Amino acid sequence: MSARLTVSPDWLVEAVGSVLAAAGLRPRAATAVARGLVEADLRGTPSDGVMLVPMYAERLRKGSVGTHESAEVVHDMGAIAVLDAGHALGRLTGDQAMDLAVLKARTYGIGVVTVCHAFHFGGAYRYARTAAYAGCIGIAAANSSPLVPGPGGTAAVLGENPLAVAVPTENGEPILLSSALSEAALGEVRLAARQGGPIPRTRAGDRAGTPSADPVEALAGLLLPAAGHMGYGLALVVDILTGVLSGGSFGSGVRDLNADTSEPVDCAHFFLALSVSAFGNRAAFEQRVAELAAQITGPPKASGTERPVLPGQLEAERKTAARRAGVPLDAKVLAALRETATTVGITLGAPS
Repeated sequence: MSARLTVSPDWLVEAVGSVLAAAGLRPRAATAVARGLVEADLRGTPSDGVMLVPMYAERLRKGSVGTHESAEVVHDMGAIAVLDAGHALGRLTGDQAMDLAVLKARTYGIGVVTVCHAFHFGGAYRYARTAAYAGCIGIAAANSSPLVPGPGGTAAVLGENPLAVAVPTENGEPILLSSALSEAALGEVRLAARQGGPIPRTRAGDRAGTPSADPVEALAGLLLPAAGHMGYGLALVVDILTGVLSGGSFGSGVRDLNADTSEPVDCAHFFLALSVSAFGNRAAFEQRVAELAAQITGPPKASGTERPVLPGQLEAERKTAARRAGVPLDAKVLAALRETATTVGITLGAPS
């Protein structure tokens, strides 16, 4: 297993931003993407974090990811819009798309935006949470390259297809469900392979679909759908809402994020903002949400557990703690970041 260390969040954002700027992004955009990557590590979801920087930088240099910062609006009708990202970084066009969905929700009560010809946007929680902060129930989803078989199948037909839902609350921190629809995100398996550790046998399988604890074997095989047929069914729905609905790629048309980095990934995204105020008083809604949350977290804890928690609560607590104590980072991830910096012609200073 690789050693772990902690670094200052501010240093890490500056370092990642410098690398991405040297790879071709404007400084402001590079910093925005860097903040999103570092936040994933702060939340304890490193598969969407700084470990992705070498791949991002390589794709920027090879041109499969564009350096432009916004998507083109190709269809706009009332509460609905379709954007063409032109293979820009997904964290930039994802923010743009959800901001537009929220703007439409303020006018129409609901805003729905799909994005075609997109690129990896990181944790779907980021965009759903944006809507919740604006007083909307937010939904964000993306499709990805096929990694998951259908029931009874041995061929990958659907991606891990992350889905997030966020609900505004009285205290400002939304109830936030965010998950891949496979038992494990591909990034988690890649991270385990990099660290040299096993994965639970329930998460992935070999080429024949036989469950395996070997992450290297799993990378050449299949991811298993979350909760069996339920995860498979939801992943199919996400592929329809993203790729099919947007007019973009779906199923086998979406390329592997870590395969040929000279070819665009060509995934698709879906964003929905539902204005709580359109249904009545927002404060009353949030009070009712608080009552429901109290019913969930109020009962005594079960034996062997810490306490009942709400979706997203642990990640928010990890983020708060890591901002004080430092970002937990795998030593190999930091080494790869330094190597990437050298590749794009800069040198990173010592972490603080």
